[in-house]
Amino acid sequence: MSGGGDTQHTRAPDGRQLTFAEWGDPNGFPVFALHGTPNSRLARHWDTGKYVQAGARVITYDRPGYGQSDRRAGRRVVDCVADVAAIADALDIERFAVTGASGGGPHSLAVAARLPDRVTRAACEVSPAPYDTADFDWFEGMDPLNVREFGWALEGEQVLVRELEREAASLLERVAADPATILGDDWGLSESDRAELARPERREIIREDIAEALRAGVLGWADDDLCFAAPWGFDVSEIRVPTRVVYGVTDVLVPVRHGEWLGRNVPNAEIVAEDGLGHLGDPELVTERVGWLVAPV
Repeated sequence: MSGGGDTQHTRAPDGRQLTFAEWGDPNGFPVFALHGTPNSRLARHWDTGKYVQAGARVITYDRPGYGQSDRRAGRRVVDCVADVAAIADALDIERFAVTGASGGGPHSLAVAARLPDRVTRAACEVSPAPYDTADFDWFEGMDPLNVREFGWALEGEQVLVRELEREAASLLERVAADPATILGDDWGLSESDRAELARPERREIIREDIAEALRAGVLGWADDDLCFAAPWGFDVSEIRVPTRVVYGVTDVLVPVRHGEWLGRNVPNAEIVAEDGLGHLGDPELVTERVGWLVAPV
């Protein structure tokens, strides 16, 4: 049996609505998969049967301000921990694994750090390092368009929201016409990323995911950028659970140096450096990646 992603709701400790979905084997081991920026609970592999093969019950949710989850203005990365715990409690799940890619990466590390009695394994894929890291050039090797976006974040919420509203209008128009153009023509993406975006299987997933992510506007996207450019509220050195750090060597959205830094600073991390790949990993590896997360510790 393969879960179909029916929309579900619960409440955060402060009363906000949290919206989530489940995919894969409803009797499998729970895995929270935390989406990127900007994405939604609808971001998943196009073949959820892969989750069934891995023995996983995959849970996705809209971070505050995205999709149907209420905004939490001024949130920090670490604030996701209470939201994940609330969803797990609503589902009567005590123990689970957690993973996050891109903008979901810092959030997965936060959950691993702050819920050590509940998290069995964790993974972060193509995740940025903390912005306030000493002696680390956060922007080195990053595509100029990504540098520009975080420059808006450093100017403050008003500037960032104004610019992202303009970006979102163009993004939605492009995705409606051709999901492969989600990032436009001006990004210096690796060949592997361009090939992945052109996969026909991705088309409808991208369309529905982006439409849902931005259904209430850009505030979730803006809050993500703002919290990445501020202290995360926890230190990766706190992590004690088995953790994988995965990064693409040719990534220009989150450059390789970020993954290398996390690999050095997450205690006892298993490092997976993907030669020849960029920001988008190989979808054929999903069963192995999820299988690692659900394996007994």
